[in-house]
Amino acid sequence: MNLKKFERYPLTFGPTAIEKLPRLSKAIDAGVEFYAKRDDCNSGLAMGGNKLRKLEYIVPDAIASGADTLVSIGGVQSNHTRMVAATAAKIGMECVVIQESWVPHDDAVYDRVGNILMTRLMGADCRLVDEGFDIGIRESWETALQSVRDKGGVPYAIPAGASVHKYGGLGYVGFAEEVRAQEAELGFKFDYIVVCCVTGSTQAGMIVGFAADDRADKVIGIDGSGTPVQLRQQMRDIVDNTAELVELGRAVRDDEIVINPDYAYPAYGVPSHETNEAIRLAARTEAMITDPVYEGKSMQGMIDLAKKGFFPEGSKVLYAHLGGAPALNGYSYTYRNG
Repeated sequence: MNLKKFERYPLTFGPTAIEKLPRLSKAIDAGVEFYAKRDDCNSGLAMGGNKLRKLEYIVPDAIASGADTLVSIGGVQSNHTRMVAATAAKIGMECVVIQESWVPHDDAVYDRVGNILMTRLMGADCRLVDEGFDIGIRESWETALQSVRDKGGVPYAIPAGASVHKYGGLGYVGFAEEVRAQEAELGFKFDYIVVCCVTGSTQAGMIVGFAADDRADKVIGIDGSGTPVQLRQQMRDIVDNTAELVELGRAVRDDEIVINPDYAYPAYGVPSHETNEAIRLAARTEAMITDPVYEGKSMQGMIDLAKKGFFPEGSKVLYAHLGGAPALNGYSYTYRNG
């Protein structure tokens, strides 16, 4: 497998820390040791997060294309558009982001705080569009690209979550390689990796990365999209493309793509009571802040699976913390009393 042949533009601090979670492990009480890999603390760019790992492999292509404007899309409280805006500011490009109404949520300050506030602060042209959730390619995004051309600019297209970009999966192949090196230092291997999945490329990259030592099926994806059939197809495509790019040398089997759809309810971006309780437990045991859209749902899934005995006793489970805490601000009424 060859990741080093791809140019990488450094946007992160380097390898992210792995932290043991003893108080959370004790509270869950399933005979399992939990750890977190802190990709939420990976950069000085606008609070960081998983999208930066992906963007490190996309930026060289954007620069080489002669573009002057990064154009992307997400929901109103999109972590991804925040990271695209941060990247544009860092490399000296303009930025246009479409922020669609992907979440049926009416908190009074939802479109003025958190991710979108920081996105605007970094100088991005934020365009609010009243369209519902879809992980696919959108007309509003195509319109934004054309609007840049019409003004004489040269746009560079980055899809939602940086996922269906040709290099979208590479960053999390790197994550797997990083984990392997850290396991060698720790003196043990993780039995499972738990990760939230919505547009697919974070888990897809992990699957390809861990397929190199035949444990891709130990990457347990917790669906946050609520559209698991579409997600699986999109992830399948990203896995195949990424495996070919890094010369994995074999096909990834369908049973190596593990997506659990049980925790996405009631809808994308809408936390259930159980999601909220998982967010509170992580915060009160480890001061680890998770959000209601992504990490709260993967935390909920990990806790519930552990309590149901999914992880054999004595397992060491690595929770991939992908970031996203700024979105909590858009749910201030939900958490006004903690």
